[in-house]
Amino acid sequence: MTAVKALSVAEVRARVEAVPDPELPFLALGDLGVIGSVAPGADGRLEVEFTPTYLGCPALASMASSIQEVLADCGHPDARVRQVLSPAWTTDRITEAGRAELAAHGIAPPTPAPEDGPVLVRLIGVPCPHCGSRATRPHSVFGPTRCQSMLRCTACAELFPHLSAL
Repeated sequence: MTAVKALSVAEVRARVEAVPDPELPFLALGDLGVIGSVAPGADGRLEVEFTPTYLGCPALASMASSIQEVLADCGHPDARVRQVLSPAWTTDRITEAGRAELAAHGIAPPTPAPEDGPVLVRLIGVPCPHCGSRATRPHSVFGPTRCQSMLRCTACAELFPHLSAL
């Protein structure tokens, strides 16, 4: 068996960020905003830090395993994958490309929080990914995955999942 030449940190980061989310496979982990540092640790071994969307996420083991496979494929079989819980993940970490992918798949992405100023209280609905109307209402706190809820658009009467702002 021939040894694989170890890829650079930048190349490894790009490949790790391209790993699909196990629950939303059309969305890459990088666009979801869960990938943190990709750098050599104190002992020189490459480390990848990721922040789970929430602690009870059933996909944590799958995400870590997929990242570890990519690291091995990149020539870093001894690399470590670490969960980082602080600072906690927020939906503000989702990239614009990630928000567009969510919307393209019928999932209403959360709106980003303002950089400064007062906390906004939502008095208007989340935009419907089908028709764009903000005439939407909560339907169920339970959605297709644990991090989603269901909303209903009163304009087009469609149900749609909404990625919960945690």
